[in-house]
Amino acid sequence: MVEGVFERIANLRERIGALDEAFDLQGKLRELQRLEDLSQEPGFWNDAATAAKTLKHQAALKRVVADLRTTRGLMDDAEVLATMAQEEGDHSQDEEIGGLVEKSEASVKRLELQRMLSGENDAGNAFLVINAGAGGTESQDWANMLMRMYLRFCDRQGWKSSIYDEQAGEEAGIKSATILVEGENAFGFLKAEIGIHRLVRLSPFDAAHRRHTSFVGVFVYPQVDDDIDIVIEEKDLRIDIFRASGAGGQKVNKTSSAIRITHIPTNIVVQCQNERSQYKNKDMAMKVLKARLYDLEQSKKDEEKSKLESTKQRINFGSQIRSYVLQPYRLVKDHRTGLGIGNADAVLDGDLTPFIQAFLMRRADDPIPTDTDDF
Repeated sequence: MVEGVFERIANLRERIGALDEAFDLQGKLRELQRLEDLSQEPGFWNDAATAAKTLKHQAALKRVVADLRTTRGLMDDAEVLATMAQEEGDHSQDEEIGGLVEKSEASVKRLELQRMLSGENDAGNAFLVINAGAGGTESQDWANMLMRMYLRFCDRQGWKSSIYDEQAGEEAGIKSATILVEGENAFGFLKAEIGIHRLVRLSPFDAAHRRHTSFVGVFVYPQVDDDIDIVIEEKDLRIDIFRASGAGGQKVNKTSSAIRITHIPTNIVVQCQNERSQYKNKDMAMKVLKARLYDLEQSKKDEEKSKLESTKQRINFGSQIRSYVLQPYRLVKDHRTGLGIGNADAVLDGDLTPFIQAFLMRRADDPIPTDTDDF
């Protein structure tokens, strides 16, 4: 018999019961029935946009209900097999029982993580903005490394990522980048990355090969749905058109199609240059501006968003949320949760899930570690 299997199943049943209550399973079942009845009514498709939104909501509810039921099914199967094995003294199915329990535990953990994604915009897409900070070329190279890390993380999640603006550094790396990430819960997960990221390594740009410290700021904004009304007055905008920069050769745009938009009242500046069409660049820049303005307005109203905004400090020493130490040893440590991972290469290759899970699962009332030492 797998050691402690009944205790593990009992613990899982307690946790899934709490999840049923947290997700309001019965309420979701009633809402699903209401939406099903609504979708059968004549004229449901007369308003295609509203119908599509209703079906999207219905699909999200079905996923939650199916996940809860599937998890209960795994636990039931494990308990039935374990009970039969115990009664018959049969150990031939120990491996199968253990596998079912492990699958149940993984499923419960995913649901507990999903429960933390209850914010208004958590389920939607996100704009990920990377800005190089103190450190010159070092910082710009670090910004490029972070962009690669996030693009690989998005690939792991099955999300679509599109770079809509990228400002190259003078010698290496990037000064800034704006990435649209499209996928389920993209904003809910990526908001865990808001803050200053610090790198410690032997510099490849230093002839003396000395150790350098670099900083990059990462900010995340929810993509605003088109049906959310955000009023932007033309008189409040300054729009500049310029020729897109690049690394040279075919990457240099031969026409003035890049767009920079400044929102004068807030001094928010956004730009897009990766499309060849001036119209497409302006359209995307306006979407980014709407996301920034929406986030700004929400941060004024919502205390939780205000706490997130408080992490957007100066991009330099003493304000980092996470440190990536590559010299004299290798360790990535999140200063908010205390989680440290020694396999820095895996993290820089996009394995961010442990850090994001730890951040989201941390109880809201837990004190946030503020250590910013050099280890």
